Amino acid sequence: MAMNVGPGPDGNEDAVISTINTTPLVDVMLVLLIIFLITIPVVTTAIPVALPKERIEVRETKPENVIISVDAQSNIFWYEARVNNVEALTEKLKKVATKKPQPEVQIRGDLAARYEGVGKVLLACQRAGIVKVAFITEPPPLN
Repeated sequence: MAMNVGPGPDGNEDAVISTINTTPLVDVMLVLLIIFLITIPVVTTAIPVALPKERIEVRETKPENVIISVDAQSNIFWYEARVNNVEALTEKLKKVATKKPQPEVQIRGDLAARYEGVGKVLLACQRAGIVKVAFITEPPPLN
């Protein structure tokens, strides 16, 4: 075991270290990576809908989930395609209901939409035999 008790063999006690300490740089990059991963939205849709502000429950977004949107005029959209009536929506949902495991139907209802539009979607889900239905909301503003 060795111990440094005095100046080095060349007599220089304050030798300059010429290497760069990269640990703080790596820490900063990891923090930035985490921030970017959190702020990038997982699902982006083209139908502009003002979602109600409610408590957020962490949900796992799966590609097999069915997203149905109801805009402020109570128009119903299957992903981004407009559905003309409840019967057409029920037929689409019946095809989805036969899959194993059955995917979850996520309803995005506009805050200004009448309950009638959302009620039609729920009726279609019930008629098609869909078991899992979820409502997508946004968190309330922090005060």
